[in-house]
Amino acid sequence: MIQAILGAVLIGLSLGIFGSGGSILTVPVLLYLADMPANLAIASSLVIVAFISLFGGLLSARKKLVSWPHVWLFGIPGMVGAYAGAWGGTAVDPRIQLLVFVVLMAIAAVMMWRGRSNIETPKDVKVVRVILDGLIVGAITGFVGVGGGFLIVPALVLLGGVPMILAIGTSLMIIALKSFVGFAKYYSALTAQGFEFDWTVIAIITVAGIVGSYAGAWIGARLPRQKLQKAFAVFLLIMAVVVLSQSVL
Repeated sequence: MIQAILGAVLIGLSLGIFGSGGSILTVPVLLYLADMPANLAIASSLVIVAFISLFGGLLSARKKLVSWPHVWLFGIPGMVGAYAGAWGGTAVDPRIQLLVFVVLMAIAAVMMWRGRSNIETPKDVKVVRVILDGLIVGAITGFVGVGGGFLIVPALVLLGGVPMILAIGTSLMIIALKSFVGFAKYYSALTAQGFEFDWTVIAIITVAGIVGSYAGAWIGARLPRQKLQKAFAVFLLIMAVVVLSQSVL
């Protein structure tokens, strides 16, 4: 459990420093440090990510750094997609889910390595593309148990016309909405199959993640973020290789 708590703090640190990417570590933490089966790890990841994101999103909302129209514009299709993705996740071999998860970790690593400082906010909102993006990213969230902030933030800026200063807080609220919906589908399906969720582990990792996000925000304000981001990208690639070798192949 101590290892799982340390892993949860790392999740929170990365969320606090980078604003996204940290939730993708939740599944490996549950798999290897909390010894959960793959299907329960993916489902539990969703509710942990949901609570941590909701907490961060509410803090951003207090600072008026959330665009609520965009929360609903992205969030409603995202919730539909998350439910569909979770339904698909309950119908396939967990190794397939983990393989998709490995691919996402590699994509997240590349995006974090490249950074997003050069993203320019367009003047118009591409509504149809926003809806499609919400559905697709929501489906990914539900299928593999990740928040998808590394995909949502660029989409908010490039498709939704959201200034970067608002994109992270808005992204956190969207992640919370679709993660709760995805978890609800997993919960009903897995409990019907006789699986039991370890709510003690879920609660401890959630709280540790929230505490870590506070520390991450403090660290991010004092250390060179670009170098930290590249180091985290390398770490994500290493974790992708670990998941692939230990749980897929």
